[in-house]
Amino acid sequence: MHQYMAQRVHGFGTSIFSEMSALALEHQAINLSQGFPDFAGPAHVKQAAIDAILADHNQYAPSPGVPALRQAVVDTYRSAYGLAASANEVTITCGATEALFATILAVVNPGDEVILFEPAYDSYAPGVIMAGGVPRYVRLDPPQAESDDAAWTFDPEALRAAFGPKTRAIIVNTPHNPTGKVFSRAELALIAELCREHDVIAIADEVYDRMIYVGEHLPLATLPGMWERTVTINSTGKTFSMTGWKIGYTIAPPPLTDAIRRVHQFSTFAIATPFQHAMAAALNAALHSSYYAELLDFYRQRRDLLLDVLRDVGFAVVPPAGTYFVMVDLRDWGFATDVEFCRHLTTEIGVAAIPPSAFYVEPTTAPLMARFCFAKQIATLQAAAERLQKLAARQPSRAGEHA
Repeated sequence: MHQYMAQRVHGFGTSIFSEMSALALEHQAINLSQGFPDFAGPAHVKQAAIDAILADHNQYAPSPGVPALRQAVVDTYRSAYGLAASANEVTITCGATEALFATILAVVNPGDEVILFEPAYDSYAPGVIMAGGVPRYVRLDPPQAESDDAAWTFDPEALRAAFGPKTRAIIVNTPHNPTGKVFSRAELALIAELCREHDVIAIADEVYDRMIYVGEHLPLATLPGMWERTVTINSTGKTFSMTGWKIGYTIAPPPLTDAIRRVHQFSTFAIATPFQHAMAAALNAALHSSYYAELLDFYRQRRDLLLDVLRDVGFAVVPPAGTYFVMVDLRDWGFATDVEFCRHLTTEIGVAAIPPSAFYVEPTTAPLMARFCFAKQIATLQAAAERLQKLAARQPSRAGEHA
C-alpha cells in the first residue's frame, strides 16, 4: 500500500485533533479537545461576507491578498503593537497553517536546522521535515507548583546550545499552544539576541495574541534588530471565531515576503475572496470599538469557569497565561499514558481532551498531562462539568500536590 507514498510523508499519521474529534463524535462526547469555538462568530462579520458575495467579490483575489485586508492587518498591528509595516509586506494565506508551511518551505534548505520549543504544535515538525530540514528541540518544563502566575520555562543554556552553524530558523509560538505560556520580555530578548548572533530567521506564531490573561504580548518583530529577520504569523479565524474561513496572514520584510509569496503562489495561489473582504471589515471595525477587550473578557470568563470545574474534580491545573487551553496534571490518576486517559475520558466519561504527548517528538518523554479547550459556550462547559463529576470516584488522594 505504501509503495506510492513519498518518503517525506511516510512517518506522518492522522492529526491528533482529527483523531480525538472523530472519537468524540463516535461516542457523543463533549468535545473539549480540538481548538475551535462551538458558538457563532460576530453577526456583523457574517453579514460582511454576505455583502461581499452579493457585491460579486467572487473571482480570484490577487495572490498576495485583497489590498483592503492587507492594509487592515497593517493598521491593526500598528495600533496594537507599534509595528510599522506596509501592505506590501503582508501576505494573506489559507489560515496560519499555510502561513507556517509556506514560510518554512520558503526559507529552509535541505539539511538546515530549525529550533522548536517542545511541546510543539503538531504542524511545525512536519513542515520542517517536508522542506528537508532537521527539527532541533528545546524543552519547555511545566511549573512545579500551581499558582496563577506559574509559567512553563526553558533552560537558557539549552537554548544557546541549540543554536549552531546549521541553524536556519526558530519557531516561537506565543501565546503557546498547548501550554498556554506567554513568553516573557526577557525570554524573547534572549531569543532575539541569539537570532542576531547566529543570523537566524524567527518565525513568530502569534495566533492567540488577543487572548492573554497574565502578562503582555510582545511581538518578536518589534525587538531591536528583529524586523528584518522575522516572519510574523497570525489568523483572523482565532480572533473572530471563524476558524472555517481559514484567513491567515504573514507580515515580513520584503526579502522574506518575496520568498513566502513564491511558495504561496504555487500552493493555494489565493484565498476565498468574499471572506477576505469580510475580514477586512472585521479588523477595521475592531480598531474603532471595544471588540478586543470584550473578546478577552469573554474568554477570561470561560477560562476561570473551566479552571474551577477541573479543580473541583480534583485535578491540579496549570492556569494558562494565554490561549484558550488548560493543561492538567495526570500523575496521580492511575493512567499509564495521557492517550489512555483521554480515550477513557472520551469513551467512558463523555468528554474529549487532547493528549499532549502528540506534541513531543518522543511521546514517552512528555509529562503526564491532558489539554482541555475552553473556546466553548458556557452551557457546553457546564455540561462537561456534570460529566466530569463521574471522575470523582477515582479522585486521587494526592491531587493538588503537583502541577
